[in-house]
Amino acid sequence: MLIMSRQSFIPLILLLLMVISTPSLFSFQDGERLTFDIRYGIIGAGQATLHVEEIEYRNSITAYRITSNARTNRFFDRIFKVRDEIESILDKELMVSRQFTKKLQEARYRQYRIHYYYPEQNFSIYMRYDFSKNRFNEERMDIPENTQDILSAFYSVRMQQFAPGDTIVINVTADGRNYPAEIKVHRTETIRTIFGDKECLVIEPILEGDAIFKQTGEILIWLINDEHKIPVRLESKVIFGSFTATLSDAENVPY
Repeated sequence: MLIMSRQSFIPLILLLLMVISTPSLFSFQDGERLTFDIRYGIIGAGQATLHVEEIEYRNSITAYRITSNARTNRFFDRIFKVRDEIESILDKELMVSRQFTKKLQEARYRQYRIHYYYPEQNFSIYMRYDFSKNRFNEERMDIPENTQDILSAFYSVRMQQFAPGDTIVINVTADGRNYPAEIKVHRTETIRTIFGDKECLVIEPILEGDAIFKQTGEILIWLINDEHKIPVRLESKVIFGSFTATLSDAENVPY
């Protein structure tokens, strides 16, 4: 019997997603779509996608809409059904988050939350949906400068230069909390990918507390070691066993 919790599946998408310093040149392009096959041990569990498209936000801000979708397959639905949708609006000029929306359906658990960010004034409007009362609860909160959400942080890191031995601490605002996230860059490793054998940087996000999920074990992410930093693999240990997410298809990428 597989014993699952709602925290065990979230890392497959949310933790493809963490590192930032000062942005340089764009390393992704409008229309990029990455598809990952997810496995729980030897069992095929489902698929996840990351997609980016350029938009006009609030009629005046050029931005990227970044969407993440994760869903289990028909077989795994009987064990632990997942239908997760996450969206980030990344300001193309300022390279900060403007909006973060998260809709989770995991087994019987549901979550619907929205952050509206106002980086010029350093505050956010946080909206959390109360399913029992069919309404949003709203609060205003202060945020530090250069605050990112989870998805915007990931796309920002792809424009950075870092090397084994580096440790990066970033400010993340999500789920009504500000917190520092530490990312360790462990090593380089050459692995087989859909693009052939590629040297990758292996990074490990280390979160404090349970602002995103209750971390139960090591989480490692493989990013191709070039200017594009495309994620090709993720491994996440959970209470029973481990998940892997492997890039299986890519559209509008330079390779």
